[in-house]
Amino acid sequence: MKRDLVVIGGGPAGLAAAIAAFDGGVKDVVVIERESEPGGVLKQCIHNGFGLTRFKENMTGPEYAYKFIDAAKARGIEIMTGTFVTGLSKEKAVTCMNERGVFTIEAKAVVLAMGCRERSRGALNVAGTRPAGVFSAGTAQKYVNMYGRLPGKRVVILGSGDIGLIMARRMTLEGAKVLCVLEIMPHSSGLRRNIAQCLDDFGIPLYLEHTILEIEGEERVSGVTAVQVDGNKNPIPGTEKHFDCDTVLFSVGLIPENELSKKAGLSLDARTKGVRVDGSRETDIEGVFACGNVLHVHDLVDFVSEEAEIAGRAAAAYVLGGEQKKDYIPVEAGERVGYVLPQRLNRNGTLPQKLYFRVKEAFRGARVHIRAGKFEKTIKKIAVAPGEMEYVTLTPEQIAGADKVEISVEREEA
Repeated sequence: MKRDLVVIGGGPAGLAAAIAAFDGGVKDVVVIERESEPGGVLKQCIHNGFGLTRFKENMTGPEYAYKFIDAAKARGIEIMTGTFVTGLSKEKAVTCMNERGVFTIEAKAVVLAMGCRERSRGALNVAGTRPAGVFSAGTAQKYVNMYGRLPGKRVVILGSGDIGLIMARRMTLEGAKVLCVLEIMPHSSGLRRNIAQCLDDFGIPLYLEHTILEIEGEERVSGVTAVQVDGNKNPIPGTEKHFDCDTVLFSVGLIPENELSKKAGLSLDARTKGVRVDGSRETDIEGVFACGNVLHVHDLVDFVSEEAEIAGRAAAAYVLGGEQKKDYIPVEAGERVGYVLPQRLNRNGTLPQKLYFRVKEAFRGARVHIRAGKFEKTIKKIAVAPGEMEYVTLTPEQIAGADKVEISVEREEA
C-alpha cells in the first residue's frame, strides 16, 4: 500500500496536521489512530477552558476535538481507527496492525503525533505495598468522565500538574474529599489559573516541597505518610504528616510517547524527552515530521494544533517537492531556561519562527533575552513559571544573520 502522507495519531495534533497538509495540496492523507474513535485524550476532558486562544471560545475537550474531527471528515481525510503502528523505517515504511492483520504503508512523508503518557508510581519508587486505590490522574479522569465510576472517597494527590489539579476539583464535585495536593518542587507545575480555580476555590491545600514517604494499606490504600523535603529533595526528619485516605492519584509529569521514534533511530532531546526538530518540525529523517506532545509537553491544546499545522504544511511541501535548502543554526537554552523548541532553525527559511521555551524556576519580575547574531531583544515579563509555556517570534531576516540563537532569562532588579 502506498500513500502520500501518513499521520500517526488521531488526537488534536494529528488531526490538525492532516487538515493543514490536505489544505496545502496533498489529498492522499491517512490518519492512523489506535483507539476506536479519534480525538485523543480530549474525549475525556469534559471541563472547559479549551479553545480560548485559537477560537476565542470557552470549549470542553470533546467540543474542541470535534472541531477538527468534523473538519477532517468534511475534507474526506481517511481516519483508520483501531490500528496500532508497530514500526517506522528510515525509508518511511509504516508497519501497522489491526483486526485485519499486519500490513505496511509506504509513505512519501510521515507526521508523528503520538502524544504523551503519564509517569507512574513505579517511576518514583514510592515505598509501600501495592494496594488497590493507586491511580494516575489521567486514569482516574477516564473512570469518572467516561465510565461514571468514582475511584475513591478520600483522596491525596501527588504532583500539581494540570491533570492533577483538574482532578482535585472533579473529585470534589463528585462528592469525594480531596485532603491535599503534594508537590515536591518549590512551585506548582500547573497553570496558575488551575491552581486558583481547582484548589483555592475549593479550599484544597497545596503543600509545596512535600512528597509521599510511604503508601499504607494491604488490599486497599488506608493512608499515606507525607514529608517535607530539603533543597536536594531529601526527606526532612520530623516533618511527617499522616493522611487517612483510600485513594492516591499521581500527577507527576508527562513524557512524550517516543518508543516508535526511538525504533526509527530518531535522536531525542535530553530536556524535552521528545525528538529533535527544525523550525518546520522535520526530524533527523528527511520527510518525517513531528508535532504536539510527542515533541514536548504543552500546557494549552491551542499551541498543539498551531504547531501541528506547521508540521502538516511542511509535510505537504515535502511531498510536492517544494522543500527549501537547509542551512541550520542551533537554538540554545541559556540561563534559567529549561529548553527551547525547535532545536535548530533554517537560515534559508522564509517564514517567521515562533520559539517555545520553559523557564526552570518561578519568580516575579523577569527579563527574557533573545540573541540571534547582531540582533538582540529584551522582553519584560510580570511573572514566569515552569508550568507556563512562553514563546518569542523571530523574522527570517533575524535568523538569516545569525550563527546561533540563544534565549535566557534573568530576574529583574528590584
